[in-house]
Amino acid sequence: MSAEAGGSPPERRDVVQAMWRGFRMRCPHCGEGRLFRGFLKSVDRCDRCHETYTHHRADDLPPYLTVFIVGHIVVALFMGTEEWVELSLAAHLAIWIPVTLILSLVLLQPLKGATIGLQWAIRMHGFGGSAAEADH
Repeated sequence: MSAEAGGSPPERRDVVQAMWRGFRMRCPHCGEGRLFRGFLKSVDRCDRCHETYTHHRADDLPPYLTVFIVGHIVVALFMGTEEWVELSLAAHLAIWIPVTLILSLVLLQPLKGATIGLQWAIRMHGFGGSAAEADH
């Protein structure tokens, strides 16, 4: 029953806690169950609290955030390196291409988890709790 239909308002969900749990690749609801069954494939349902995750829409935000964060880190490190040491172009490529790839792979899954946690916490895309909303 929704608040508009005379029921009590839904419980408040802690956005920061849900995003942190998702970032740690854990269920945003209980913090115990695994959030992913593959590198970027989320579980259908938490094995601990049975929260359903089939309806999340964490499509474009995690890669965007990954590019944004990694780009800022790598450019700052590159520019700092250029100030202290003079390296050849080949040396820079040998350093910064692997750093970029590794940082991207390390951050992509946790950022997708944090995005799912955000959607769960603010009740987006069927995370509202009502049966009718979950079916859509």
